[in-house]
Amino acid sequence: MPSALAAELKQNKPFTSLKEEAALSIARTAAVLDHQISQALKAHALTQSQYNVLRILRGAGAEGLCRNEVGARLVAQVPDVTRLLDRMEDTGLISRQRGSLDRRYVTTRITRKGLELVDQLDKPMRELLHTMLGHVSDKSLRAVVDGLAAVREKP
Repeated sequence: MPSALAAELKQNKPFTSLKEEAALSIARTAAVLDHQISQALKAHALTQSQYNVLRILRGAGAEGLCRNEVGARLVAQVPDVTRLLDRMEDTGLISRQRGSLDRRYVTTRITRKGLELVDQLDKPMRELLHTMLGHVSDKSLRAVVDGLAAVREKP
């Protein structure tokens, strides 16, 4: 009998290994979650990376962060953080200010508009995650979180 993933992918042949099935299952689940979250954010003209930046900068508070620190904290790495921040600054969600002592250092902060938007999204995003993951027990979710952390560890 094929696994749930094999059936979902309409795959007739068995996976070559449990490792292959696990990797494909992670990728498939990430794609499903990604699609649902992207659709929810599209209504607010945001990408997941932009939403992530807003959450990062909200957490940073009034001090803000430099571009490199924002990039290091992103869930999914993007090839050009500067362009991402440029687009967000153009829409008024963030502001950037050069340092007075070191002009090379640019501090990025969330604007009032950005803060209002990310605050407005808190409840709908919680509800979306509940819809997507609420049927899974806390024990199973903890096992997933711990298992994925083990996958991300360097051997």
